[in-house]
Amino acid sequence: MIELNVETVVPYLKQRGHLGAGESATAQELGWGVSNIVLRINRAIGPDWVLKQSRPQLRTDVPWFSRIDRIHREADVMRVLAGILPAGVVPEILCEDRDNYWFAMQAVDAGHQVWKQMLLGGQPDADIASRLGSYLAMIHSKTAEHPELTESFVDRSVFEELRVAPFYRHLADKFDDVRPEIDAMIANMSAHSHCLVLGDFSPKNILIIDQEIVLVDFETGHRGDPVFDLGFFLSHLLLKTVLHADRFDHYTDLTRGFWAAYLAGIASLDTAAWHPDTLQRRTIPHLACCMWARIDATSPVDYLPHEPQRALVRNFSRRLLQNPPATWDNLLAELQTQIR
Repeated sequence: MIELNVETVVPYLKQRGHLGAGESATAQELGWGVSNIVLRINRAIGPDWVLKQSRPQLRTDVPWFSRIDRIHREADVMRVLAGILPAGVVPEILCEDRDNYWFAMQAVDAGHQVWKQMLLGGQPDADIASRLGSYLAMIHSKTAEHPELTESFVDRSVFEELRVAPFYRHLADKFDDVRPEIDAMIANMSAHSHCLVLGDFSPKNILIIDQEIVLVDFETGHRGDPVFDLGFFLSHLLLKTVLHADRFDHYTDLTRGFWAAYLAGIASLDTAAWHPDTLQRRTIPHLACCMWARIDATSPVDYLPHEPQRALVRNFSRRLLQNPPATWDNLLAELQTQIR
């Protein structure tokens, strides 16, 4: 594999005919995630591109590896999503080189904001949360109704490498008292295969341009259990709630708006697996595990550095795993009690 970087990517693209030989272009590295190199190709004429190439070792303090052909899964998932979501929500793929494990996609406006940074900066937007609930419902419901869309996504090995092992198994290895609950959760998740699960539906992968939403990063996509996406996403919102404890209602209202829009969007799925009570009950342990993992597992968040905040997340997550609340409102009440 030819590894690309800021210095080599433009000459490489010209040599391969993806850019014109005389075309003026520059490259800059973007800080998207820890698992790939992501380069913005700024073109003097024509729209800018973003090029992503897999790397086998992720950029974390703890050694963390994953197969590099995950980049092919990401491109395939993006093509499926393009047929499900409104135009522009997922960038268009422009070109791809499977031998060298990269693809290029349409770049969003350079002036975009990352929703994670907006949340960290104290800008909770209930409309964004509700629209995200609608989008995730579209993804889950459409692929549940049309399983042929995900026939090629049944392999979950990258999801295991990037989510189950570093989050769930790492936590179980570290805290024996919750190992039974985590092992049972992994087994239960493995037994469910309902729809396309993104595996990285996170504020860091949500870009905002003039109130429009663009979603990125899909390499952990697979056919699986929707409660992972729900727990993973909501864990990020509650971690920001801990950070902004003085604005508890503003941040927890994001979760209520998200749930309302999501449940409205999956209402056509009239089976026991998709019943709102079942989904919320099954989501809560995943939320707990994902929250706790961001404190004590492979990829901890950097915005909760103080031990009282970290202990709060541990205690809250342990209580959710060992004594899960009956409803979402009960869960939020428990978090408020812990914060006080």
